Amino acid sequence: MAEIKITRTQTPKTKPHDQNKLGFGVYYTDHMFLMNYDAGQGWHDARIVPYAPIALEPSAMCLHYGQEVFEGMKAYYGVDGKVRLFRPEENMARLNLSNQRLCIPQIDEDFAVQAVKELVNADKDWIPTQDGTSLYIRPFIFATEPHVGVHPARQLLFCVILSPVGAYYPEGLNPVKIYVENSYVRAVKGGMGFTKTGGNYAASLKAQEEAQALGYTQVLWLDGVERKYIEEVGTMNVFFQIGDEVITPALQGSILGGITRKSCVALLQSWGLHVTERPISIDEVLDAHKAGTLKEAFGSGTAAVISPIGALRCNSKTLVINNGNIGALSQRLYDALTDIQWGKAEDTFGWTRVIV
Repeated sequence: MAEIKITRTQTPKTKPHDQNKLGFGVYYTDHMFLMNYDAGQGWHDARIVPYAPIALEPSAMCLHYGQEVFEGMKAYYGVDGKVRLFRPEENMARLNLSNQRLCIPQIDEDFAVQAVKELVNADKDWIPTQDGTSLYIRPFIFATEPHVGVHPARQLLFCVILSPVGAYYPEGLNPVKIYVENSYVRAVKGGMGFTKTGGNYAASLKAQEEAQALGYTQVLWLDGVERKYIEEVGTMNVFFQIGDEVITPALQGSILGGITRKSCVALLQSWGLHVTERPISIDEVLDAHKAGTLKEAFGSGTAAVISPIGALRCNSKTLVINNGNIGALSQRLYDALTDIQWGKAEDTFGWTRVIV
């Protein structure tokens, strides 16, 4: 495994004073991880250096052709004083899946996890300790080759930055209002919907802006062909509890394979609940709400963990779910996941990695 050179900052930043007001993605720690790729040489020069701007040529290919991928993960300060990562190997495997689709050279997944561990350890005094807070970890890779021409870049940069964060949504664990989008399309099978790349999120901005102007927190995307099957919320996978069945849309190439989603499925199955991964149409949800069998809806993701959905707006109809309150299943999943992440409960699944 390659050596990681560490250069410590000589000018540490002032840390945020109030951990109850961290927000999300506002503050950044003292250091970052960098590693270069050059064709013929491979990935090289792994280093942890002071957090600083990155110099790019105006002709850097990432700026013109969008060849970039990223991940999102967290480090948690446990009740026992230990720092844990949650399923980091899954993040790096998914990063390589994105790399493959965007013609980015594969990374050594074990080395990437080790780099994250060393970076978190270098900035461990930035990890917030307040309940519900964490250290957000953003690994990303982008094309740096200075060339205006469409081809896979021969020079890239792998970077990891850290940010102490609170709740992703202003509502916290309170139910959010979601707008069902039926005008715009985010992704289709055969495209890049299953990857974490900036283009997917750029494609969602217009719909998100319009939804927020109407008072909705996020957009629920439908499939890009028939415009009837539910895919995902802008920043989360989605689940519906209809009768005794818990349903999440199947992974068919146009939505992200969420790690929190995967963990929720495993937890639900371990509790003996009937959970299915299958296509689910918006009409099925509307009919279930009308019949009184739609018990809960919630999103899952690294940033928010579990986010209950209190209302869905579809065309001119607003569906209030569970009287706008958090449901028992949403609460149970949130508690189970965060108890594992913060070391409050035994990790019987082997998901966490203690690093400090």
